[in-house]
Amino acid sequence: MKQAIPGFLARLAVPALFLVLWEYLARRTGNPIILPRLGEVADILLAPGADLISMGSLARNVAVSLVRVCIGYAAAVALAVPLGLAMGHYGGINRLLGPFLSLFRPIPPLAWVPLVLAWFGVASLASLAGVQRGPAYIYLNNFKLSMIAIIFLGGFYPVLASTIHGVRTVRGTLVDAARVLGARPWGIFWKILLPAAAPSVVNGMRIGLGVSWMCLVSAEMLPGSLSGVGYLITHAYTMARTDVVMAGMISIGLVGAVLDAGFRLLEKRKFAWKRLDR
Repeated sequence: MKQAIPGFLARLAVPALFLVLWEYLARRTGNPIILPRLGEVADILLAPGADLISMGSLARNVAVSLVRVCIGYAAAVALAVPLGLAMGHYGGINRLLGPFLSLFRPIPPLAWVPLVLAWFGVASLASLAGVQRGPAYIYLNNFKLSMIAIIFLGGFYPVLASTIHGVRTVRGTLVDAARVLGARPWGIFWKILLPAAAPSVVNGMRIGLGVSWMCLVSAEMLPGSLSGVGYLITHAYTMARTDVVMAGMISIGLVGAVLDAGFRLLEKRKFAWKRLDR
């Protein structure tokens, strides 16, 4: 217990020093547009339900952004995991799709913005569902297909690469033994490959979610966006509200840290055996 307390204090030392330096520089600058004081940003963070520059509350915009990320990220996982299992297990599929997908992997998701805008324009989930009016339209229209596509591209390749790697590290004797015992291909995927590759898959999902979350701000700068923490930051910048900009940035960092901590907790609880296996 005595050793844990100094360790905890050591972890707080750097954040505390950063906050002190922030307040000192803000006081020396004396210009809230360049660098607002710590208290001004804290007031926004401590009242997340308050209306900001007529764009709704910080909490509402963060919630909209979270839903956008979840939609694009879920689509990326739903495609990347089964595709990665197939490419990692079957050499023919990997030889067929690997070189083609490798051409697009180095392209940053943001480089797709012009094409995504040309393809999807301002179409949204409301357009996809055929909803044209009412409360459902107002809600679904927040989720533009162009934004979801950028978030999808950010999460797809990390999950795909980690899944392929995870399948290739599965011991061949496990697969051979399952075949000898009469297991069918689906059973091999479900009972052997997926559980054995799960630590690598979850690690890829963790990385993919981080990349998708980082792509969020850029996705919300696309035409048609009227909400979300990325749009809030952009709009606040045009109004010289640097305090709102910094509050939005801190919110992005905090939510990203919580999401990452959730995956780390999952890895620690469910895949502790992987550390013992090394």
